[in-house]
Amino acid sequence: MCGSFSGTCSTLLFQPLDLVKTRLQTLQSTVQPGSGRVGMMTVLLSVVRTERLLGLWKGVSPSFARTIPGVGIYFSTYYSLKQHFYQDDRPGPLPAVLLGGGARTVAGVLMLPVTVIKTRFECGRYSYVSVSGALRSVCQTEGPAALYSGLMPTLLRDVPFSAIYVMFYSQTKAALPSEVGASPSAPLANFSCGILAGVLASLITQPADVVKTHVQVNPQLRTAEAIRYIYTEHGAQGFFRGALPRSLRRTMMAAMAWTVYEQMMAHIGLKS
Repeated sequence: MCGSFSGTCSTLLFQPLDLVKTRLQTLQSTVQPGSGRVGMMTVLLSVVRTERLLGLWKGVSPSFARTIPGVGIYFSTYYSLKQHFYQDDRPGPLPAVLLGGGARTVAGVLMLPVTVIKTRFECGRYSYVSVSGALRSVCQTEGPAALYSGLMPTLLRDVPFSAIYVMFYSQTKAALPSEVGASPSAPLANFSCGILAGVLASLITQPADVVKTHVQVNPQLRTAEAIRYIYTEHGAQGFFRGALPRSLRRTMMAAMAWTVYEQMMAHIGLKS
């Protein structure tokens, strides 16, 4: 419940950044030589002009369908693993990597079908009306296997992100003076640790995110083909398309989710 509530708050606030990131990554290479570079603000203003302000929240329903159970599964798996293996100890860097990666693997595999639908909602190429209708449409036209397109790049993106994030987050928190953790400024300190961890983890896993988006929007592409296509069309910098909105969103979402989760766990008397 604590994890699901924290995921709800962060998703609602930062959905526009996810939409802009997806649009940037799926831009067709039809830009004429010498024309201006398409960046984050260009895409954002284009969405507002053509789809109005609420267009920035397109795909929020599949995002909720993914993050409310997904973040709940992630935190409950993380909590269960930590209680089982490190009940009395503060995990070091390697155990933190394993805890974060293990929890994300479970949540990522279970929630992948909704992740595929969310990506398609946001890219603007599909005219789905609802999450359930989109699931039915994909199963009827492409087969159930399409709901697991992009599994490998999704895991290559999410598992390292979570592993790196938990490692940096837990170690920076452990480095804080003990009096900070017991002070009223503890949530702000935790949020700051989350920001630092999120920036590092986002940049390291950005190429896998671009590949994942292409595979899920174009299910006929395999992972290796998507990598070839991105490099051929956009060069090495193509693997960092959408890095700014993704870094902002993932960093702020993760920092907020962990801060809300830990405060709620402390409030109900559970050790997070």
